Amino acid sequence: MTTTLQPLSTDEQFVALAADIGRRAAEHEPEHDRDATFVAEAYDAMRETGYLGLAVPADLGGLGASWRQVVLAQHELARWSGSASLASAMHHYLTLVHRYRHHRGAPDAGATLRRIAGEGIVLATSGGSDWVSPTTTAVEVDGGYLFTGRKSFCSQAPGATVLATSAVLGEPGPGAEVLHAGVPFSSPGVSLVDTWDTLGMRGTASQDVVLDDVFVPAERVVGRRPYGELTGPLLVAVLHFAPVIAGVYLGVAQGAYDEALRLTASKTAPAAGAARQLGEMQSRLRVARWGVLGALEEVGEYPEAGPVALRTVLVAKRHAVLEAVAVTDLALQVAGGAAFYRRSPLERAYRDVRGGPFHPTPPEATLVEVGEAALAEARR
Repeated sequence: MTTTLQPLSTDEQFVALAADIGRRAAEHEPEHDRDATFVAEAYDAMRETGYLGLAVPADLGGLGASWRQVVLAQHELARWSGSASLASAMHHYLTLVHRYRHHRGAPDAGATLRRIAGEGIVLATSGGSDWVSPTTTAVEVDGGYLFTGRKSFCSQAPGATVLATSAVLGEPGPGAEVLHAGVPFSSPGVSLVDTWDTLGMRGTASQDVVLDDVFVPAERVVGRRPYGELTGPLLVAVLHFAPVIAGVYLGVAQGAYDEALRLTASKTAPAAGAARQLGEMQSRLRVARWGVLGALEEVGEYPEAGPVALRTVLVAKRHAVLEAVAVTDLALQVAGGAAFYRRSPLERAYRDVRGGPFHPTPPEATLVEVGEAALAEARR
């Protein structure tokens, strides 16, 4: 069924929409966290409101959010439900990638964007397990390729329609070529294995996806790059991924701050130092948010996909995920023993923010990349 969405325009409208979905998701967050089950109710709300078409341009049937507005909306959603925000962030950043490709004239991107907005298809990714050197293999056959392999960390797998993935053509190693393609979950040979029993973000259902001689038509290959290199379609993906993910984890930390503030304000005599700790949390959150939004302003809506823009957003993402951990730690200190109970949203936030540093690229790898680039420039 095809639907028509009413575009939004202001930051406030997008944030209000995310808050509405977040409130509905929050009702089910404890059970999904306890049982490591998918945040299906949140996705029902996203479909009802058109939120899955958040980043689709208005002229293609979507809500017409800018890159910045996607980050703001996901930040707000994460205040209520970290899992719903992180899971849907994978869909939204891939939508931004297709929007970028459409802007650059890719002939297939417009149709995908229209399907996202009109049909509500959901895009998932295996990028977290593939990175620059995927182990999945591609064998060329008549009309396309056969993909075989196993992908881990595939967030929202039970609710997704298409998997954005990659495979190596030929023997993995230097000189090999990596194909990037979209694989429908309904394709013969695709199956899910529920391995998701983790510390945090348990409602994302980031299960394993197994590909067993899955036929991928040649026209579904959207890009190619050399094996082992962060270039081409993977660079474009990481470029759009980093700010959205940064917004998610800052949103979880913002929710933790809000809860710590609520608990402290309810006390007649708050603990000594609580006001200062609240001030520190708010300061850390504001500076980290300025960093993410400033990075987006610096690179622009449709940046040149190269190392300079990539380093800009990765530095902001690094700062955001580390500050999210620091703020949430402080929130537990302010709240005291009440936060130690599983029923406390602070206990869940404490675990959820631990996922931030694992997303590409890790904080230390980001510093190495930035430092090596600076040295290379100085030696010219």
